Amino acid sequence: LDNLKREESLWSTLDKMIGGSSGDNFSNFVQDLTMEQLIGFTNKRLLGLSDRYQLQTPTAQDTSKKASLKIYDAYMGNQLRAVKTLSGGETFIVSLAMAFALSDLAAKNIRIESIFIDEGFGTLDPETLDQAISILEKLQSEDDKSIGVISHVAALKERISTQIKLEKSGAGYSSFTIE
Repeated sequence: LDNLKREESLWSTLDKMIGGSSGDNFSNFVQDLTMEQLIGFTNKRLLGLSDRYQLQTPTAQDTSKKASLKIYDAYMGNQLRAVKTLSGGETFIVSLAMAFALSDLAAKNIRIESIFIDEGFGTLDPETLDQAISILEKLQSEDDKSIGVISHVAALKERISTQIKLEKSGAGYSSFTIE
């Protein structure tokens, strides 16, 4: 009976930790660890992009409420803001940092040499657009990555030296030129 009770205790503990046959508890635990790492990598990237923002690691209470991510804003007295309150330009910077952080997280055992950014530039005012392009140029030179930008924004044409232009030629075909 003692052996059976010890065995039952072991299985009961595993059930609580893993979450039964569905593995929900374990899955949530791993997701929380991954989110912490992603936030850490994002904050390192944010430091290189701007001295203004730092993401807060969500607490267990935030996670259970499914609350949105929050960010410290140094220009507003380190006020804690929901990321939903960021402007288009602010969101772009944080999203860019998070995209590179995802790349860092995925690249633990492999080297990622290129990244593509599809749009997002059209929502930026001229000052923020200039800042975003400067950030991308800085990241490209520091990280030795090829950064591809897919956009229709005319101001980008002036700052990007190598361009691939795609032209529709009808009947579902297109042609491209490299300039």
